[in-house]
Amino acid sequence: MPEKETNLPIQQDAADVLMELRSRAEALERQLVEVRQQTEARIVRAELKAEAIRAGIVDPDGLKLLDTADIKLNKDGEVEGAGALITELKRAKPWLFGATLSSSSAAIAPPVIPLRQKLATEMSDDEWRAARTAMLKRRS
Repeated sequence: MPEKETNLPIQQDAADVLMELRSRAEALERQLVEVRQQTEARIVRAELKAEAIRAGIVDPDGLKLLDTADIKLNKDGEVEGAGALITELKRAKPWLFGATLSSSSAAIAPPVIPLRQKLATEMSDDEWRAARTAMLKRRS
């Protein structure tokens, strides 16, 4: 019988260790769920911000007016209905949006005018000395 008594503390220690490991695993699982929810919320905010910028929002702080509780990520990790939500916001609160940004523009780039170097006869004495010193430094 003495052998059973010695096994009992070992079994009790093993049970305690097992309970501790289970509680740690449960705590880690809760943390994992919390981090996943925070990450998904950040992704949703980033997608909404990108859509709003494409729609021409003047101040992205206007996105705080949106109810994002119902917005979820699909199985591919994309936000479903982000464009529709921004379109609805634009229709409901048009003052938050300016002109739509576009990558194609009808504006013509200004003509390229080559820079003309200043002639020595147009320079003051100090400018000429500085230019001469710079030129001599480049040569050496």
